[in-house]
Amino acid sequence: MRRLHLIGIAVGLCVLVRGAHADAPAHDFIADAKALLVVGACAEGPVPAQLKASIVAAHCKKVRAAQDDYKKSWLTRARAFFAANVPAGIPKRVVYPFAGGDLSTALAVYPDADEITTLSLEPAGDPRAWSRLSSKQLQSSLATVATELSSLYRANFSVTMNMISAMRGGQLPTQLIFGLSALTMHGYEPVRLRYFQVTTDGSLRYLTDADLTRIDAIKDTGKRNRELANIELTFRKLGSTREQTYRHIMANLDDKHIASDPGVLAHLASKGKVAAMTKAASYLLSFDTFSSMRKYIVANVVWMVSDTTGLPPKTGTAAGFEYETHGEFERPNMKAGTEVAPQWRALYAEQPKRPLGFRFGYPDRKFRGHLIIMRKAKQAP
Repeated sequence: MRRLHLIGIAVGLCVLVRGAHADAPAHDFIADAKALLVVGACAEGPVPAQLKASIVAAHCKKVRAAQDDYKKSWLTRARAFFAANVPAGIPKRVVYPFAGGDLSTALAVYPDADEITTLSLEPAGDPRAWSRLSSKQLQSSLATVATELSSLYRANFSVTMNMISAMRGGQLPTQLIFGLSALTMHGYEPVRLRYFQVTTDGSLRYLTDADLTRIDAIKDTGKRNRELANIELTFRKLGSTREQTYRHIMANLDDKHIASDPGVLAHLASKGKVAAMTKAASYLLSFDTFSSMRKYIVANVVWMVSDTTGLPPKTGTAAGFEYETHGEFERPNMKAGTEVAPQWRALYAEQPKRPLGFRFGYPDRKFRGHLIIMRKAKQAP
């Protein structure tokens, strides 16, 4: 009886601890976000006193050159296209699977979204890391950030393996810096930064100071970054009071992982009808092993833009979607797209030619840009 009594006390204490933990306020990392906005994303502002300004200046010379070129060569054209082609009445919640670190394109397509959720294999990373690095570590880490940012802005997509290396084990929170760079280029400012975990029912549990105490005991950078994987970054247009939300979730979206950890898909489903996008997604949506994500898109997406790594035409047409092609496509730029390529070629062949003045995701084998708009026209029988 005494043992049962002690067990009861222990269980009660655990419940109390969990309850207190659940009621604790989420830690706001906005001070670190604002430091990274200057140090990593190269917005105008004072460099933190403990860092060598010369290191940040050299980094930002490269990054600002890439940002300026991106704005001139891609963003201006893309904004005009999407302003003319994205309907006003579509949902203001946006889901972008297989996104890498690409908040910038999402803001080009959906600048007025209430909420943008990106999903990829990469964690956001520890936002406080900038203050712990030596000058040598800072210089090396910023070089990685500059290389990956420049690659994204130059090619309009990132190489998955490079992104995984840079973001999973990176000393700096590269994924987060990509998001802050996007805010800088599009004229937004961060308001709040919180980290969260996705529970099995799809709800979000925000990290508290108690969580950080536990996480800070982890010495391995990669493991610590995985603990700090998911972010909620609240932002607003400069001069505006209207707040918008960007969430990034680290998730493997294949069927096996979704079955073993259904929380992410439950979270997406809780949003109801959404707008969507994807590009440079390695043709995963055409694979048998990604059927759960295809079903989610069919059930919940109202309007979507993609390259040929989007929802395959046979799947979408059968579900009541209409497709509209832009640019040119003949053959995929990678072997992974070979099987689904005939569907896309047939779609392009049956539609009028619509020129596209910028690249959106992968080019085709002849380095020609292409883009597909998919809209829900009718309900499937």
